[in-house]
Amino acid sequence: MKTTTRVAKVSAATCTAFTLLLTSCIYNRQSAIDPAGPQSGRIDTLWWSFFWLLGAIFLIVMVLTAMTLTRQHRGFEQEPLEALHKASEKTEARLRSVITGATIVSIVILFVLIVASTVTGKANSELQNKKNPLTIQVTGTQWWWQIEYKMGDPTRSLVTANEIHIPVGRPIQIRGASNDVIHSFWVPNLNGKRDLIPSRITTEWLEADHPGAYRGQCAEFCGLQHAHMALWVIAEPEDKFNAWLEAQLQPAASPRTPEEIKGEQVFMNHACIYCHAIEGTPAAGQSGPDLTHFGSRRGIAANTLPNTMGNLAGWILDPQTIKPGNHMATIEVSSGDLQPLLEYLESLK
Repeated sequence: MKTTTRVAKVSAATCTAFTLLLTSCIYNRQSAIDPAGPQSGRIDTLWWSFFWLLGAIFLIVMVLTAMTLTRQHRGFEQEPLEALHKASEKTEARLRSVITGATIVSIVILFVLIVASTVTGKANSELQNKKNPLTIQVTGTQWWWQIEYKMGDPTRSLVTANEIHIPVGRPIQIRGASNDVIHSFWVPNLNGKRDLIPSRITTEWLEADHPGAYRGQCAEFCGLQHAHMALWVIAEPEDKFNAWLEAQLQPAASPRTPEEIKGEQVFMNHACIYCHAIEGTPAAGQSGPDLTHFGSRRGIAANTLPNTMGNLAGWILDPQTIKPGNHMATIEVSSGDLQPLLEYLESLK
């Protein structure tokens, strides 16, 4: 009875763990089982197929185990020797049949799962919707994302960081690369993971079937701040996307207020210009994120913090406290220059 009770407790604990796991996935914004596009929809279907099939197998095994442990075994003390031999032969024959049947069923199940996984992977790696695909270059760098829109016109290019805007219903080809170590591009609501490997280009297709903001994350350990290397994919209707794209293709707006004018001077007179670019200004650094339209972004430090003046001030004055080991240089800015600098950067919409 103690063994039976132990099995029951283990089964209950396992079911509870599954329930908690599913609950955490379903209600988490970044979730592979909350699909928002055809690629993630296929993964979601495959995942649930695995779950219910393997869950059924688990329950069958648990039921059979419980039946075995609770079954009343008859005593053999009074049985004739010949009867014992016959019972043993029947038991062995039955056992061989069970093992053979279980082996065949297992092989069939594994074959079906392998085929389903292969078909899903092949479908997700190919362009299914040929409606005017858009190509976006995503380059992983410790620890942020450079985003470059390939416009088909060399004179029109858009480089931004840590935030991808896409039109709903249009296929997006992600061309992945890395500037240093292996990263992994993963937006679970839209598709599976794709490694970004130095000196190689890898590709992945995304497509959102409804508007929304979908969080992505580097899914390959890439150093100390791997956990703080996030991005957002913003899916919006075609007209809103086109308006956003046209605005982003414009150079940075000129400062309008005295504070913003002073802030621009502070930026240009410090080492900021050696790492960051702002289109339409002398700042042309390439080693850090492009800041041309920094004020329009959701977050700073690869979405480690929301993009607010308070967070930006802390990031400029002491980036190592917020994100230890990152490559952002500490800039000595006087109290009189800090507020104008913040005003200027946040004005870059």
